[in-house]
Amino acid sequence: MTTTQTPAAVRHAVLPGDLLRGLWYGAKTLIKAPFYKLYQRRLGAQSVTWRLPRHIGLIMDGNRRFARSSGLGSTSIGHARGAEKLMEVLSWCYEMNIPVVTVWSFSLDNFNRDTSEVEALLELFEAKTREMVDNDEVHSRQVRVRYIGKLELLPDSLRRAIAAVEEATAGYTRFHLNIAMAYGGREEITDAFRSYLHEQQSQGHELGEVLADFDDRCLEPYLYTSGLPEPDLILRTSGEVRLSGFLLWQSAYSEYYFCDACWPAIRKIDFLRALRTFNHRQRRFGR
Repeated sequence: MTTTQTPAAVRHAVLPGDLLRGLWYGAKTLIKAPFYKLYQRRLGAQSVTWRLPRHIGLIMDGNRRFARSSGLGSTSIGHARGAEKLMEVLSWCYEMNIPVVTVWSFSLDNFNRDTSEVEALLELFEAKTREMVDNDEVHSRQVRVRYIGKLELLPDSLRRAIAAVEEATAGYTRFHLNIAMAYGGREEITDAFRSYLHEQQSQGHELGEVLADFDDRCLEPYLYTSGLPEPDLILRTSGEVRLSGFLLWQSAYSEYYFCDACWPAIRKIDFLRALRTFNHRQRRFGR
């Protein structure tokens, strides 16, 4: 180090960019914290008059980026923080009486990540799934939990855990939580077409007859979210402005909200801002 280097220059030379940005973000957040609390109370008071979504979709993006920017040293810690944040955000949804929530936890593309990261993620999913079997809030809120996606691709132990929590919550109807795992939007539509055609074939219908009667309503019973309202609002974190295939069929008329915060860092004030934005949107449904 030369004598002309300033402390700031030393810090920039030693610390990676993501960590520097994380430290700067943390400092700003600490300074603004008292003002955020006041603003959050104000938004909370206003929310009683808002038109709220019946179904909200959550694309939980940014766990790895959060781990890097926070200096956690391991993406696994970022994913664990993301799982903890999910339970907190779900509590916000229940408090606002949003009856249906669909969260995207793991895409089919995620299988292409480093093997050790995928294995750690699947172990985390299994642990959190088993916790939900006896989770007090899940049962006191009467939340029906369903997993959607190509579940046959998941490890047997995780599938057994999924079966256990789905069985434990099968009788609930107050809230619905869909967890998209090994999920792809194109694959969902493909599966729906395949199931529809197989059923028509089993009933002895000819292809020409099937085509003559076919319209978009024919697929609804075969979608993973069949029987539930389509998502009114889809929220994605980490500043990425795309859907990446999430609920492609169901989101034709959804409103979108993109939040800069990484998923583990999302605050209730960010959530309330998303709901406020939804309330202000004029929904036309293509008209």
